[in-house]
Amino acid sequence: MTATATMASEVLPLAQEEEDRLEAAVRRHSRLVYRIAYSVLRDHREAEDATQDTFLRVLRYGKTLARIDDPKAWLARIAWRVAVERRGKVARMGVGLQQVDELPSRTVGADRVLLDQERSALLDRLIAALPEQLREPLVLSALQEISPREVAAILGISEAAVRSRAFRARQILKEKLTGVIGPRTEYGPEK
Repeated sequence: MTATATMASEVLPLAQEEEDRLEAAVRRHSRLVYRIAYSVLRDHREAEDATQDTFLRVLRYGKTLARIDDPKAWLARIAWRVAVERRGKVARMGVGLQQVDELPSRTVGADRVLLDQERSALLDRLIAALPEQLREPLVLSALQEISPREVAAILGISEAAVRSRAFRARQILKEKLTGVIGPRTEYGPEK
């Protein structure tokens, strides 16, 4: 057996092992990566592209995947960075991200659908207006249902800071919503 054939027989199993590891990571974490990208970009197509970009980066640095203690947090951090970079590129290009609304149920009245869409748009605007250091932990932990430990790893802050910032963001949103909509009772806004 030649030296080239020996080297090839050693390299091929390693390459297959890396490919299998990456495929397992994609299967296991693609929904998480997509949710993170969508939370930043608020556009399905852009989030899908960011998800693909995330796994392309992982592919480039695949050899490090075996040495990562917490692949989920590592992937989440990469997804967050890719989405933030993509959001900056879209903003610089002056292209607005368009959100496609889902079709409402036929059993819900048009006035209710309109009211829900207005409330959702208001809440989106209020969340977008939050300072970034408060908005990011809130979006990741509350809206994307990522654990505080994972959010801390993604943002590079402590778990206590994640909890504190998300709590503060909720308080600010509550104050602003109360100012716009009015205080709520058990059955809806007070009249």
